[in-house]
Amino acid sequence: VQLQASGGGLVQAGGSLRLSCAASGRTFSSYGMGWFRQAPGKEREFVAAINWSGGNRYYADSVKGRFTISRDNAKNTMYLQMNSLKPEDTAVYYCAAGGRAQRISEYDYWGQGTLVTVSS
Repeated sequence: VQLQASGGGLVQAGGSLRLSCAASGRTFSSYGMGWFRQAPGKEREFVAAINWSGGNRYYADSVKGRFTISRDNAKNTMYLQMNSLKPEDTAVYYCAAGGRAQRISEYDYWGQGTLVTVSS
């Protein structure tokens, strides 16, 4: 599975962005997927995850109520809708496949990352 993340950019605090993660491969619909982020000088951290069907979704406490993860298996694409963005959301966002929930070590496939910058 190859993953391509897109949709990052510069936005003011309180604004919104939608990230996309396009996947290649016929087995996309069988994988759990997730979003992770890494801010400068910090470790990569869990943001949100979704199971293969979209029926189970998981969020980090820091984004709960502001971010929504979804997927469209027909389009081999996963999304992260980010609302009410804060400067502390600034990071490179990575999509990943093959894992479950927040267990970062279980994810086998990673995209290249897309930069989100939130100005105050």
